[in-house]
Amino acid sequence: MRSFTASLAKARPSVIGVVAAAAVLGLAACAPGATTGSSSAGAGGAIAVVASTNVYGDLAKAVGRDRVSVTAMISKASQDPHSYEATSQDRLAVSKAKLVIENGGGYDPFLDTLAREGKVGPDSIITAVQIAGLEQQGSTGTASTASGQAHASYNEHVWYDVAAMRKITAAVADRLAQLDPSGKGTFEAQAKAVDTRLAALEGQIAGLKAHAASKKVAVTEPVPLYLLEAAGLTNATPEAFTSAVEEGQDVPPAVLKEMLDLVGSRDVAMLAYNPQTASPQTEQLRKAAESAKVPVVDFTETVPEGTGYLDWMQSNVDALGKALS
Repeated sequence: MRSFTASLAKARPSVIGVVAAAAVLGLAACAPGATTGSSSAGAGGAIAVVASTNVYGDLAKAVGRDRVSVTAMISKASQDPHSYEATSQDRLAVSKAKLVIENGGGYDPFLDTLAREGKVGPDSIITAVQIAGLEQQGSTGTASTASGQAHASYNEHVWYDVAAMRKITAAVADRLAQLDPSGKGTFEAQAKAVDTRLAALEGQIAGLKAHAASKKVAVTEPVPLYLLEAAGLTNATPEAFTSAVEEGQDVPPAVLKEMLDLVGSRDVAMLAYNPQTASPQTEQLRKAAESAKVPVVDFTETVPEGTGYLDWMQSNVDALGKALS
C-alpha cells in the first residue's frame, strides 16, 4: 500500500518556481497573513479583505503584501466548508471589508449572505467561479440538492484549476489597484510572480499526462477533479457516491459496494481522498484501497497551517506525480 499525503515537506518546486518564489519573497510566509477573526478595518490604511477560505485569503495576501489586511473565515482542516456557519465576528469583518473574495457556485453561501446583509456592492466582490468563466455575472448557476441546499450544476472547486487561478490572481491585482492606485506597481509585480509559479505548475501537470494515459481515478469528492483531469486521469467514480458525500448523506449500500469493488479491483490508478469530509463510509473506502495496494492521496479544501497556496498546490502536484509513477 502506498499512501501519499500532499505535504509541504514533499514539495519540489521547479526552477521557474524557485525564481518566482524569490520575487514573491516566500509565499509560504504569507499564509499567516490570511488570519481568522482579525479586524477587517485594515491596519495602517491597509485594504481590508475578507475571503471565505484561506485559499483566497492567502492569494490576496500574496498579491497585496503589507498593503492589505486579510481575514479568512475558514482556515482549519477541521472545518468543513459545506456546513460552516458564519459567526458574529465574520459578520463584523464583512461589514468593514473593502474587498470580499468568495468562491461562489453554492460553495460558500454564508459569505454571499453576509455580503448582502452588509450591503457590500457587487464591485467590491470577486466571485472565483465567475472569473473562471463557469458562471455568468449575476447568474446563480446552481440547482437544489436533496438536502435543500443550492449547489452548482458544475464543479465549483476552482482553486484546483491552476489556469483559473491565474485569471483570479489577475482579477485580485486589478481590484486592489482600483482601491489603492498608489500600490498598483506592487500589486502587478506580485501578481506576475504568482502567475509565473502557477504557469510552472501548469507545465508540471501537463507533464504527468504521459504517466496518466488511459488511467482512471476514484474520488471521495470532486474537490481535486480539475487537477486530476488536467493531468490526464479519467474519473470513474459513481456520481451517486460523490453526491451523497457532498450532501452529508449516507451513501446507498449498492453504490458503496460499487465503489468498494472499483478500488478493490485495482481498476483505478489511485484514490483521491478528502479528509475534511471523512465519514465511516469514506474511511471504509480508504481501507479497501489500501488493502488493494491502490495509492491514496489526500486532497484538502483549505491550505494547511504554516504554508501558502502555491507551496500547497505544488505539494499536491508532487504527491499526484508520485502516486502515478
